[in-house]
Amino acid sequence: MQAGENRRCSRTIVDHGRPSLPPWLFLALLIAACDGRQDARKVEGPASPQTPGPAGVATEGKDSKMEGGAASKAASKIVKTEEEWRKILSPEQFRICREKGTERAFTGLYWNEHRKGNYVCVACGNELFTSETKFDSGTGWPSFWKPAGESSVGTSHDNGLFTRRTEVHCSRCDSHLGHVFDDGPQPTGLRYCLNSAALGFVEAKQK
Repeated sequence: MQAGENRRCSRTIVDHGRPSLPPWLFLALLIAACDGRQDARKVEGPASPQTPGPAGVATEGKDSKMEGGAASKAASKIVKTEEEWRKILSPEQFRICREKGTERAFTGLYWNEHRKGNYVCVACGNELFTSETKFDSGTGWPSFWKPAGESSVGTSHDNGLFTRRTEVHCSRCDSHLGHVFDDGPQPTGLRYCLNSAALGFVEAKQK
């Protein structure tokens, strides 16, 4: 192998006009040329594995993988501009869901609703509450003692109207739903007091 390499290096040096050089200089140039080729092969090394990225762009294999949990969270969250929400919602729905308004008591569509089914966000369809936890609070607003799931709704502090309350919003699109109070029935002791205009209703199928 070494002998073949030396012959290739020798041809590289002497093929161009066969210059007349002292033997010691010729030998030094020959050794330098061979060492240079060997160093170049070491630097190149094996190619790192790549995976195709967006639009055919190659990216390093380990960098092209996304965290599964983070990806699904990003996909489940809905973000729109106020103008986009205006096109989707009615004026009353927009006032309540996006501007955190409140409908008058005993005027909403669902405060006296008794059918079995699920209550969803009117803006994005996220399931919020079920008829199983709905109760008559006497307040004139739809009331529930528990959300449909642990991640169905979110809460935040509301310091408006000169009092401190806990706001309830849709966990998927952040639409305002109402407020939660600690005067509800057991087993939670909570009362989720919501606006009908922020809700949609999906009636359960009759068996």
